Amino acid sequence: MKQMLLTLVTLLALATPALAVDPTPLEPSEDFNVERAKVEYRVDIDALVFEIQVEGNAGGTFPEPAGQVDGAPVLGYVFPTTLRPEQVGFAPGEGIVALAATSHPDFDDTPLFDENGNGDYGDAADGRVFHAHWVVLVPDERVAGGLSVKAVAGEPSEVLPPTAPGMPIYLDSPGHTIVTYRDRLRIVVPGWRIRDLESFNYDAVVAYMQVNASDANRPMLGVYRVYSVLSGDLSLPRTFSLPDRRRFLRK
Repeated sequence: MKQMLLTLVTLLALATPALAVDPTPLEPSEDFNVERAKVEYRVDIDALVFEIQVEGNAGGTFPEPAGQVDGAPVLGYVFPTTLRPEQVGFAPGEGIVALAATSHPDFDDTPLFDENGNGDYGDAADGRVFHAHWVVLVPDERVAGGLSVKAVAGEPSEVLPPTAPGMPIYLDSPGHTIVTYRDRLRIVVPGWRIRDLESFNYDAVVAYMQVNASDANRPMLGVYRVYSVLSGDLSLPRTFSLPDRRRFLRK
């Protein structure tokens, strides 16, 4: 497991611009067309359930492997929010905190978890199974989608939570349960996992991202195509408010 992670970080650090891989987004699909989204609190399990409903089958389409980390495709069902980075374990700072369910068949960035259940925690095939990440997004004109995962300036351990996979970007691998069923994808987040939780705004997006380990003029993980945005303009118009009964339970 540790060797796999060290190899991933080493590949990202040592690749050269001469090997740059151009973005190749997936073709549009009904599986990417967001129709509804909601965030609900379940008092019986003290958890928030983030749900995206699409026109087709949620999680029914997977990226084809690139055969290497550089240029590796990443498909994401994403909830941008108004949560603050420190509420989900990052150091305080600027950026859009988002919860994402991602699939990427070329590498495993959840070394604590075995998503495909084969007993190998460092298996790259784990990455194909949709799994959860908290990320911090920032505007980025270098990529067609206009956003990238924020780069870490300095020592990653000083700004990332212990469950982060070690990449020098604001990306955490918290191990939240993901369930896909027909047209819906749900991410279950324990209530204690979000600090000082009362309310936040959110939106729902499906996007194509790609890993870059060879072009100094592009981010390590950028958004190259946005297939659908529930609000139409990423205005984060929906609001989640924690029920009073849950506030009482946690005091």
